[in-house]
Amino acid sequence: MKNNQIDNLKKIKLVSVHGGHSGEFCNHAQNTLEEIIIKYIEVGFEWVGITEHIYPISNELRYPDEAVAGIDVSMLAKRFTEYIKTCRKLQEKYQDFITIMVGFESETYRGYKDFIPYIIKKFEPDYVVGSVHHVNDVCIDYSKEYYDCTAEALGGIDKLYCKYFDVQYEMIEAIEPSVVGHFDLIRIFDENYHERIEHPLIWQRITRNLELIKKKNLIMDFNLRALMKGASEPYISAPILAEAKKMNISVVIGDDSHGVKDIGVNIEKGIEILNSIGFDTNWQRPKRLNYNF
Repeated sequence: MKNNQIDNLKKIKLVSVHGGHSGEFCNHAQNTLEEIIIKYIEVGFEWVGITEHIYPISNELRYPDEAVAGIDVSMLAKRFTEYIKTCRKLQEKYQDFITIMVGFESETYRGYKDFIPYIIKKFEPDYVVGSVHHVNDVCIDYSKEYYDCTAEALGGIDKLYCKYFDVQYEMIEAIEPSVVGHFDLIRIFDENYHERIEHPLIWQRITRNLELIKKKNLIMDFNLRALMKGASEPYISAPILAEAKKMNISVVIGDDSHGVKDIGVNIEKGIEILNSIGFDTNWQRPKRLNYNF
């Protein structure tokens, strides 16, 4: 890489459109929220969206680690309420050092189409990341066992992909999130995802979803957490990223941090990828869209 290219990359501002899970408010994360925000400041981030998971509708829909810990829905609801309050306080406390956006990450289990609007009205977040972790009420990214069982119930991995992208499309239509989180998370336990996404029925759904994202002028999260888990590329994978570029969709870095140790990891690599393809790195900020449900 030439010196002028390196200099240009250094000028690109550090941001995260999907970050800030903390051990204080999430069982599968570490550190307090304030420690995480201080780290973002130390690394030099200009702005960051804090996007904790919402609490579930019922005990049956808890994350497995929450169930093992014996944390019920009422406790999770109280914890989420405290998260919003704490994040608002930290937003004000550190406003001279970093712009913090208070958000949350949605889910797609049964009842979410009514539940998410309720949560939005109750807590009034700055924005929402629309993510798909659940297919048929099973958390497909929690373990390969959960992933494989869901695929088997649907009739194979190809059908799991199709169902995932159908759920994602419905989610985008239903709640119109400011940011679409880790678009192709469905590949998490699939070593053959490069070939699979080219399957006509799957690619058709991918392009359909991208067209909807473009129509609604949403941001796509370029999620770096995949690299920390050993993947060769972030979510979004290269062919889908190229298609998003053709459609002129806004793609913004998201570190999806789950602790202080994650913050800033692989951020230069992510910026380099997007910059090399020609994405606008004057990062678009998430905006609150039409939440008049």
